[in-house]
Amino acid sequence: MFSTISGIKSMCRLEALYLDGIKSNVSNMLQSLTAFSNLRKLFLRNNSLEGMLVTYALRNLSQLEGLYLDFSSLDANFLQSIGGMTSLKFLTLSECGLNGTLPAQGWCELKNLEKFNLKNNKCEGLVPSCLGNMTSLRFIDLSYNRFVGNIAFSPLPKLKSLEYLSLRHNNFQVPISFELFSNHSNLRVIIAGTNQAIAETVSHNWIPTFQLQIFSMANCTGDLTIPKFLHYQFDLRMLDLSRNGLRGNFPSWLLENNTRLKGANLGNNALTGPLQLPSSAKLHMALLDISNNDFRGEVPTNISAVFPNFIVLNLSRNEFDGCVPSTLGDLKSLEILDLSNNKLSGQLPQELGAGCSSLFLFKMSNNKLQGQIFPEFINLPTLAYLYLDSNEFSGTIPDSLSTIPLEVLDISNNSFSGRLPISMGKLTTARQVSMSKNQLGGPIPLEFCNLDNLVLFDLSENNLSGSIPSCFNPRGLSHIFLNNNLLEGQLSYAFYNRKSLVTLDLRENRFTGNIPHWIDNLSSLSVILLKGNHFEGTIPEQLCQMKRLSMIDLSYNDLSGQIPHCLGNITLEVTRDKSSIFGVSDSIGRGQMEMISVSFYKKLYFPSTNVPIETVFSTKRNSYSYKGGILDHMSGIDLSSNKLHGEIPEELGMLREIHALNLSHNNLTGTMPATFSNLHQIESLDLSYNSLNGRIPTGLTDLNSLAVFSVANNNLSGMIPEKGQFGTFDEGCYKGNPFLCGRPLPVNCESMSGSPIVSNEETGFMDMDVFYISFAISCVSVVLCMAAVLYINPHWRRVWFHLIDVYIVRFLCRVFVFSYFIVNKMYVVTL
Repeated sequence: MFSTISGIKSMCRLEALYLDGIKSNVSNMLQSLTAFSNLRKLFLRNNSLEGMLVTYALRNLSQLEGLYLDFSSLDANFLQSIGGMTSLKFLTLSECGLNGTLPAQGWCELKNLEKFNLKNNKCEGLVPSCLGNMTSLRFIDLSYNRFVGNIAFSPLPKLKSLEYLSLRHNNFQVPISFELFSNHSNLRVIIAGTNQAIAETVSHNWIPTFQLQIFSMANCTGDLTIPKFLHYQFDLRMLDLSRNGLRGNFPSWLLENNTRLKGANLGNNALTGPLQLPSSAKLHMALLDISNNDFRGEVPTNISAVFPNFIVLNLSRNEFDGCVPSTLGDLKSLEILDLSNNKLSGQLPQELGAGCSSLFLFKMSNNKLQGQIFPEFINLPTLAYLYLDSNEFSGTIPDSLSTIPLEVLDISNNSFSGRLPISMGKLTTARQVSMSKNQLGGPIPLEFCNLDNLVLFDLSENNLSGSIPSCFNPRGLSHIFLNNNLLEGQLSYAFYNRKSLVTLDLRENRFTGNIPHWIDNLSSLSVILLKGNHFEGTIPEQLCQMKRLSMIDLSYNDLSGQIPHCLGNITLEVTRDKSSIFGVSDSIGRGQMEMISVSFYKKLYFPSTNVPIETVFSTKRNSYSYKGGILDHMSGIDLSSNKLHGEIPEELGMLREIHALNLSHNNLTGTMPATFSNLHQIESLDLSYNSLNGRIPTGLTDLNSLAVFSVANNNLSGMIPEKGQFGTFDEGCYKGNPFLCGRPLPVNCESMSGSPIVSNEETGFMDMDVFYISFAISCVSVVLCMAAVLYINPHWRRVWFHLIDVYIVRFLCRVFVFSYFIVNKMYVVTL
């Protein structure tokens, strides 16, 4: 490569050279570039540029005007060493791993620099004052760093040539008047979100000389109000004031004044009142997001007339009521429509299904909509995400759904009835299907075996019957919820060898047979919930081979045998796989919007397209729903209400990350393992209704997270520990153990000191096993002593046998008289 470059020195006209991703021997290569006398732009992105040799080689390129080093690793002193590159106009250093404060020398000597990009580094402290000498700067991006200070006292106001300024995601103090840029007539873009907004005294006669095209000040701390200088802006294209707690009415004047406005995001504020629209049509307006505010009243019926070219409309999480306007069907370009989490009622207008032919995402969740979801004829050739969950839709699921190229379908928590349509087997593009919490019945159609792209499949809480089709085995299936139905039969090979499966929830059905031994083929399985079925046989040791298991619920079955000792080998690792769905596209905006920046448009509205993963697990004497980060960290094992016997394996004490362990209502014997003192994360431990004996290990008092504890109805003995969390447990945790004493039980350990089972140990009581053994030994000793005495002394022997004869004869006589009396009395009564 180097010889090739040195051999083409005659290519003196070369002006741009791309060396992205070379990563090795870069310094030698750069030294050869001096042959290119006309080189103006050099792209060295995604390389390793550490070391002073690289810096020296770059400084030799004195005629270079553009240096692009994004995603490369740089020497710590790089900015201090490039002052000699006085011809530089463009320097981009995004994601280069730079940190610490910016130097006050070197790079500040680049007087001709017009574009400086320092995005996504770890720079901190104040912006050095020498930046104010770089008067040619037109573009500055300092976003996603750790800079501090009030920008009014920074060198930024001195840069009169500024056109683009991005400061978001720092710790700057940003005066909301922006009067400090009053003389920056070229300023077109200000992006200052995720900083601290501060109020300041504003000149009454101040009118900005700039006309912004993009203004973004989202997610700021402080008491932010809508900046007054926006009243003088008439050329805005994109506006983002979301997540600021703004109050008051909708600023319709912003939309009225800026006739070329293409996108406005005012979501996640506290705006109130009805939605007041501009008086005239805004043909350029393509995006409006006012979600998560307090707007009330009906959705304006003329919204499609005022904004006929909408691509994104998000009115979710407000208090809108009334019907969904049928005029929304006139929005031919609409791709994203989100009216979820309101109080909308009535039926879905047929015009939506027939007119919005560009719809990509349609979300109506959590309203009060009724009737059928779609007519038989629909024209939605691009709809990929359909959310109609948590409404009052009824009737059967229409076959027309199968004509839509859906990736996500959520119609859960409605009142749909009838059978699952066979036609849904045509939804071969579907990745997430959720139809839970309805009244659907009948079997799972064999045609569902065609849904080979499924990642999430949720038919829980219906009335489905029959068995799971053995052919149902989607290659990418991660989460399946069939709980709370009437499904039956044995677990066939429906999920055999499905290595992608993370969640298997078959709770509360009628499944029978053994837990299959091929279960360990599900190598990614993290959650297995088989509660409330009729599974029998032993717990397969193959479960121990599943290293990613974190939640196991086998309760309320007919399992027998012993608890496998190897269960203690499960790591119970924390993983995001439980609550997240990977492999589903998050890209929403597909429209060819003539935005200033497509990436900026995607940041304005980027909704979650995933049905949230939610898992129910019983702990702390109750059933809890887990999702999100809580689900990621939750771990537990529930083997209660089975027929398990034998001792509790000491190896369970190795489950150091476990939060809940329930072995109650079984036939377990032996003592409580002392190794349970290692369960420092445990919050709920239930061993009640077994036949455990011995003491409660005192090491359990070190379990500071233990909130619920029960050993009721066992044969435990000794004093109840009082330290730590044990001081908070009530009497019900220990009831049914007659030989336990101490608080909170009413039995005082000292009052039992005269009992034959008392020992001189600290606890004051002897284990029942010790008592029985001692009693047996005593009886045998007495018998042996009596036999020895009778054998030695003949006189005592004769007396002993005489007494036995007398008492045996008397006993037999009494039995005869008593029997005669009873028989005669019964005869008299009969007469």
